[in-house]
Amino acid sequence: MSDIPKDLKYTEEHEWVRMEGSVGVCGITDYAQEMLTDIVYVELPEVDIEIGQGEQVAVVESVKAVSDVYAPLTGTIVEINEELEDSPEMVNDDPYGEGWIFKIEIENDDELEELMDAEEYAAFIESMEEEE
Repeated sequence: MSDIPKDLKYTEEHEWVRMEGSVGVCGITDYAQEMLTDIVYVELPEVDIEIGQGEQVAVVESVKAVSDVYAPLTGTIVEINEELEDSPEMVNDDPYGEGWIFKIEIENDDELEELMDAEEYAAFIESMEEEE
């Protein structure tokens, strides 16, 4: 079973967000990085761009596949993890810590309620695996 921290919110596209005040720290989940296998490149978003919830914001490329990363919330990108340019494997090694991808200043707190908590995300993954 993948690691699913209880203090984060999750999307059906396997992004996570951790709120730090009005800023959401975002990345892909442990489940997503396991499915992608060895990540070799992360295309980061530009700082200061405005993005809507569910819009494509970054790209993660692994030896197995290329996957879009979507914004879990509407807002403005305020910081990117530039260390991923030289060390994309940090997403595999520590997806919820050093492997964060971008930070977004959110515009609408209500969108947080639309995201899954850890228990809901675990059930979501389990239902996906049962369908396979």
